[in-house]
Amino acid sequence: MTWPTIPKDETTRAAANLTDAVRAQFNWEDARAMLDGLPGGGLNIVHEALDRHVAAGHGDQVAIRWLSKDGDQRDITYAALATDAARFANVLTEHGLKPGARVYSLVGRVPELYAAALGTLKAGMTFTPLFAAFGPEPIKSRMEIGEGNVLVTTEALYRKKIAPWRKELASLRLVLILSDGNVPEDCVALRPAMDAAADSFETANTTPDDMALIHFTSGTTGKPKGAVHVHGAVVAHAATGRFALDLKPGDIYWCTADPGWVTGTSYGIIAPLVNRVTMIVDEAEFDLDRWYGILQNQGVQVWYTAPTAIRMLMRAGKDAAKPYDFSKLRFLASVGEPLNPEGVVWGQEVFGKPFHDNWWQTETGGIMIANTPEMDIHPGSMGKPLPGIEAGIVSAEDGAVRECNSGEIGELALRPGWPSMMRAYLNEQARYDKCFVGGWYLSGDLAMQDKDGYFWFVGRADDLIKSSGHLIGPFEVESALIEHEAVAEAAVIGIPDETAGEVVKAYVALNPGFEPSEALERDIRGLARKRLGAAVAPREIVFRKQLPKTRSGKIMRRLLKARELGLPEGDISTLEADEK
Repeated sequence: MTWPTIPKDETTRAAANLTDAVRAQFNWEDARAMLDGLPGGGLNIVHEALDRHVAAGHGDQVAIRWLSKDGDQRDITYAALATDAARFANVLTEHGLKPGARVYSLVGRVPELYAAALGTLKAGMTFTPLFAAFGPEPIKSRMEIGEGNVLVTTEALYRKKIAPWRKELASLRLVLILSDGNVPEDCVALRPAMDAAADSFETANTTPDDMALIHFTSGTTGKPKGAVHVHGAVVAHAATGRFALDLKPGDIYWCTADPGWVTGTSYGIIAPLVNRVTMIVDEAEFDLDRWYGILQNQGVQVWYTAPTAIRMLMRAGKDAAKPYDFSKLRFLASVGEPLNPEGVVWGQEVFGKPFHDNWWQTETGGIMIANTPEMDIHPGSMGKPLPGIEAGIVSAEDGAVRECNSGEIGELALRPGWPSMMRAYLNEQARYDKCFVGGWYLSGDLAMQDKDGYFWFVGRADDLIKSSGHLIGPFEVESALIEHEAVAEAAVIGIPDETAGEVVKAYVALNPGFEPSEALERDIRGLARKRLGAAVAPREIVFRKQLPKTRSGKIMRRLLKARELGLPEGDISTLEADEK
């Protein structure tokens, strides 16, 4: 199916942060000049996110509106958050930690997490967030790779997931427990320690190249990779927050991502605070009525969420949204994996605004390609490169790189040099060097660029299916399957075939009210053949109650293929939903 273009909203376009003139004149030096910086050319994320706003008289503005699982609401102003960050920094230094120390968090979306992240960076130390849902082994392996010195967690998580192996990690010097009372032996209660600490701390005079963040990303066959990011990344966080998410000072903004993955830090902490918005932070997990209620009752203007969540909302049907008022919403964006065209159009129908998909990776540190407010939306496209980003489609073989023609599938690549680009894979220089070939950063994603300059995702390089001379991208097939009224989610892989080389096999999860049957399977395959042709449509469809996903919502096609072929499953520490 060819999806019609959604014309840009002229009202939104007129007020957008990104105009044609801004695109034409943009350079990273000017973007850096929009921030305050520190004396002598220094740059620190927390100075840009908190201190300068307080100094400019905005300390009374709400920085975080925290919504507890139980329905309580707590407003934390910029001044109060700056104080908490200073207190946390003092706790660290009072325990002998020095700039460069590595601080890990293992907590949910609670206020202490944000104080810890910002206090760590203020003190010139390195912050690494982990998912609270991780098991003991994924936590241990990441702390071993990163030589973690400090861990912030809860008593329950500590006793269950940390205590059994704590003595095996010699680098771990301090465990801070989110508790006001008794804590396990050799741990420190965080809140009393912060209450006793001084409420001011001189921000470390870090340089743009000083390490600030380590984000772990799963390896396909080996151990997780620790992508290193620096304080200079804040230049990209500030600019892309304005350009890709249309953030303006005073906006009510909700990023649903957990800070345990890179979106929840880059665009759930840094970019919004640097752009002086009020962030909604919801402690609870997904609940349809709760989410719709937050959008309405909090007057959310900019909403950044994931395709998995959008599909869950779609699964409930349009009627579920009718009782709610979404009139304050100005801009909707999606990230995590490509958003199927159906999701883009569904946003237009339910919220009066389309979802604007964008593309980036843990390694890029920030949004690289996006559907921005001033653009017409081509449903299914990831959009165009943001200012300061040069993207291309290339074919890289034997160390030689060739730029592909319009409409030709190749590897999505970026010219290095943007401020939030990763600076290393921790302790893995060779692995890092392989990402850069012929003057390009190679993303590992296959895509194509059309004649209008829009980029279209095809699939991961190792997900591409080669069948009877056809190169088949799983995303195209999955989008066609989702058009069927019974299909909520789909994942497609290639399996070996003696004649064709590979054939397409699909796994689907059904919407409520539908049950697996041979007749339904034939009907879904029939729609796919009609949309895609017999050579591309799945030969087989398997029904699953749920598809294996990471905690950030990405469907793990490689895991389905590994199980299909009896291959090693690789790193599955981020696995959330699964049913073999």
